Amino acid sequence: MGQDANLFGLLRSGFPRTLDDTAIEVVGPSAHEPRYYTWRDLDEGSAMLANLLASLELPPQSRIAVQVDKCVEALLLYLAVLRAGHVFLPLNTAYQEAELAYFIGNAEPAVLVCRPQQFGWISRLAFTAGVEHVFTLGDDRSGTLLDRAAWQPREHAVVSRGVDDLAAILYTSGTTGRSKGAMLTHGNLASNAEVLHRTWHWREGRELPRERRDVLIHALPIFHVHGLFVASHGALRAGAKMLWLDRFDAGTVVARLPEASVFMGVPTLYVRLLAEAGLTAARCATMRLFVSGSAPLLLETFREFRLRTGHTILERYGMSETVMLTSNPYAPDSARRGGTVGPPLPGVGLRIVGDRGQPLAAGEIGGVEVRGPNVFKGYWRMPEKTADDFTTDLWFKTGDVGRLDDDGYLSIVGRSKDLVITGGYNVYPAEVEGFINEIPGVAESAVIGVPHPDFGEAVVAVLTARHGATLDPSAVQATLKGRIAGFKVPKAVVVATELPRNAMGKVQKNLLREAHHALFVKV
Repeated sequence: MGQDANLFGLLRSGFPRTLDDTAIEVVGPSAHEPRYYTWRDLDEGSAMLANLLASLELPPQSRIAVQVDKCVEALLLYLAVLRAGHVFLPLNTAYQEAELAYFIGNAEPAVLVCRPQQFGWISRLAFTAGVEHVFTLGDDRSGTLLDRAAWQPREHAVVSRGVDDLAAILYTSGTTGRSKGAMLTHGNLASNAEVLHRTWHWREGRELPRERRDVLIHALPIFHVHGLFVASHGALRAGAKMLWLDRFDAGTVVARLPEASVFMGVPTLYVRLLAEAGLTAARCATMRLFVSGSAPLLLETFREFRLRTGHTILERYGMSETVMLTSNPYAPDSARRGGTVGPPLPGVGLRIVGDRGQPLAAGEIGGVEVRGPNVFKGYWRMPEKTADDFTTDLWFKTGDVGRLDDDGYLSIVGRSKDLVITGGYNVYPAEVEGFINEIPGVAESAVIGVPHPDFGEAVVAVLTARHGATLDPSAVQATLKGRIAGFKVPKAVVVATELPRNAMGKVQKNLLREAHHALFVKV
């Protein structure tokens, strides 16, 4: 397929005809005053950035690595990478030097964009690894990226791309401790954007007057699937205005609800919204959709939100490798079932299989496998891992454990056994254990997830000390804070005399989870 397979073309097709209407209003909480971006600004700003990339004469489909704070210009850069035909590589802003070194070495980006205050050490890291171009971008519109782009033309011919051409690589931690780059194509992302556009009944902003268009409160980060490929794609494809928060703030969200119609968040955000006395049914009168994902939503939160607001949260299920897979029904909202993530989306195949790969009947628990146009192309430079994660008949093994009920609703009852989801972020214990085991005095470690009232799950590390050594839990946490992302740092460190093992010598993490289940919650 030619130019029309470029995802940017699909997103651009949803822009309203009146390009001078407001597309994004920056509302804080860090903004000192509102800033406004029109649809024309999005089109021309991304064109200028795309022209800057073109001026660098990069090889086709070069990787563009980006680790910057959330700002509208970062979204424009993403759109620019799409329209220039390159591959977007978003990096969590919490990643530290050891993690960045791996991503840069593995992806070999041609361009890296970082925060101005980190240019010194990141540029040394990048140039040493062979990255040719390093730019800076601040959330106050400072930096060399915009300085250079300011001289570029405001028009840009979108580069032709096919459905199987790469659009983005998202790194997701691996159970072996090695991060994996999930390769998502223009076809993967476009198909999912279209399905969600129809399934969630986004209004066609191109044809509607501004007062009838959807308005999305965008309070999520844009370095992962939920904030970038679900929220941003949804609003852009629908021509919906975004009320843009650089970080989540419950008070700001509640204050702006009367101007909005859609909100997306992880369970932690809903817990914090419920803590706001101002969250009432009256404030939610214009809202039509609240979406939750990235982590399990507690039934208590699901029920309390419905009682307080009159709205039933729509839960869905997806992965970095697949974007969205399932969704509770849009209508009627009474069909949305707490504790489930709904049936498969149109075009998505989903099955539950047993230990030998045999299909299981409704109600039986087993591994979740999926296929469809949204399922990724494979892991970057990991052909063996890619082959391992697909069946011989090309279903993707998600690593999650679940069951389907008689109506086809999926409930996730477990995950690949080591995965911890804390505040919507995935943490694989093997990766954290690798860093802990390098700390002097540590003999070995086991990282687990336990229930947490705010984050869903908390990362906990159980350590044993080398002979003659004494371990200080707070010192272990302090050491890790300088080496890995904050959400991966254990919220509790427990020093034990030994780790429980089975007859084969394998650490029994289930026993550790049982022992420390009540660290943060009452039982």
